Amino acid sequence: MGTSDLDRQIEQLKRCEPLAEGEVKALCLKAMEILVEESNVQRVDAPVTICGDIHGQFYDMKELFKVGGDCPKTNYLFLGDFVDRGFYSVETFLLLLALKVRYPDRITLIRGNHESRQITQVYGFYDECLRKYGSVNVWRYCTEIFDYLSLSALIENKIFSVHGGLSPAISTLDQIRVIDRKQEVPHDGAMCDLLWSDPEDAVDGWGLSPRGAGYLFGGNIVTSFNHSNNIDYICRAHQLVMEGFKWMFNNKIVTVWSAPNYCYRCGNVAAILELDENLNKQFRVFEAAPHESRGVPAKRPAPDYFL
Repeated sequence: MGTSDLDRQIEQLKRCEPLAEGEVKALCLKAMEILVEESNVQRVDAPVTICGDIHGQFYDMKELFKVGGDCPKTNYLFLGDFVDRGFYSVETFLLLLALKVRYPDRITLIRGNHESRQITQVYGFYDECLRKYGSVNVWRYCTEIFDYLSLSALIENKIFSVHGGLSPAISTLDQIRVIDRKQEVPHDGAMCDLLWSDPEDAVDGWGLSPRGAGYLFGGNIVTSFNHSNNIDYICRAHQLVMEGFKWMFNNKIVTVWSAPNYCYRCGNVAAILELDENLNKQFRVFEAAPHESRGVPAKRPAPDYFL
């Protein structure tokens, strides 16, 4: 796959036009070669812009790129949940994947809890692939790629980035590095917790998660983890935040949410976190793309938005 082919595919996807099935297969094979070399705790250099959940909201992701700058000019880290809920999971994930193949050192994609065969069969991506391609082949190619995505990232050895949160099975980054990630997300255990857990003010230590997977964890857990691993703070996504971002536990952990007006009805703003070469922070808050700039969706997304 040459760069001219990739550039053409990227331009096509930027118009929200899906690729042919054969092109998706070739793109996924190329992406696999790149992703298999990445660590479970993928090293990322600053400056970098961190993005939370996208959830198939393609036109809102275009707003994100307007605010943050195009890749490769801007170095991006996406914290997972590229698919489900929104109308354009296919185009959203394939555009990010094509950018990854074209500019592997300028965009990092890590796995969210929705990058899963089981979850995508319930929350929209499976049905969207079937509707747009007439078969489940594209869904199969993409879900195979999900198994190769990194579980977390480490920015300049100082900021730990993960989709969900922490795990009682993990106290050091080295314990994450030795997980065999090339599998469907398990129902429990360390890998599951990284993608499903949430920080919670009302919890001291560990608590049961209402999500049915992962854990709730308190400020003492975050303080201990950050100290043990010599990091400044944790950056994560996974939870809708009406203001786009939210600090907790004396600035030891921050949630970044990048899907404005989530599910096309929540009314929230979105944010991205820009870090300069000295790790100075700037949040950029943005709203949903204007109505006139959107395509016509094929059907409504799944209604429940707790996951």
